[in-house]
Amino acid sequence: MNAEVQCLVPVARFTPPPLHTVKAANALARGYFKPQFTGLENVNPINPALLVGNHTIYGMLDGPLLFEKLYESKGIVLRSLGDHMHFKVPLWRDVLKQSGAVPGTRENCARLMEAGEHILVYPGGGREVAKRKGEKYKLTWKTRTGFCYMAIKHQYPIIPVASLGADDAFDVVLDAYDFMRTPVARRILKSKLISNQTANGDLLMPLAKGIGPTLIPRPEKFYFSFGEPIDTRPYAGQENNKERLWQLRYQVMQSLERELEKLRVMRAGDSDVGLWRKLLTKRK
Repeated sequence: MNAEVQCLVPVARFTPPPLHTVKAANALARGYFKPQFTGLENVNPINPALLVGNHTIYGMLDGPLLFEKLYESKGIVLRSLGDHMHFKVPLWRDVLKQSGAVPGTRENCARLMEAGEHILVYPGGGREVAKRKGEKYKLTWKTRTGFCYMAIKHQYPIIPVASLGADDAFDVVLDAYDFMRTPVARRILKSKLISNQTANGDLLMPLAKGIGPTLIPRPEKFYFSFGEPIDTRPYAGQENNKERLWQLRYQVMQSLERELEKLRVMRAGDSDVGLWRKLLTKRK
């Protein structure tokens, strides 16, 4: 099977799991993180869109809850474009494939758009997952404009979707910068295989702690906000214009940051937290 056929298989032959299976799989996380959603009226089931989100630490906690909510409330089976790094993680890659996620390539994205799917992408990719100290909710998009190219080319509206809570469930103890300063790291990264797999150390995951010294995440409430769709029709035919790509990227980034700020305000005014959650998190 050649690479192109491998690319087509998960797009063309995907059968979504039943909603009850998704809800059962998410039952523990749903009760633990108690997700709240706002702006769902901005997502139209009959008008496919490219949802652009902020990636949170480790990239595994909030995505399944977002998938479930859109499936349950809108009948939308969200197709995710995942960083290749995710598909190298045992078990997690199986969860991704079963939920319809595909490697984030332009070819996969094009086929999903041609099929009229609702698509989720995180422009920050693996680097935004591999948080450094002080990078909570920071958008680390480097020079990526591919999602803008695809949205313009296929005339897909872009919906910013912000996620707040997951980055507060952990504290980063050691990050990639700490590791790469050590003689051991410098020696390890001399290996071309390891260097390539980690993008020269860029994708090294942080060592974090949640409850006490453990990796159990603190039970922070999760908040999600869907912003107003960004119309890409004014950019029609300009997918190869770098200046226009950067203009659209900036527009999306600003909109996403506004949604994150809305969620911070929402969280600050949320009194429905509960004593046990207050005790195990840093909420006052």
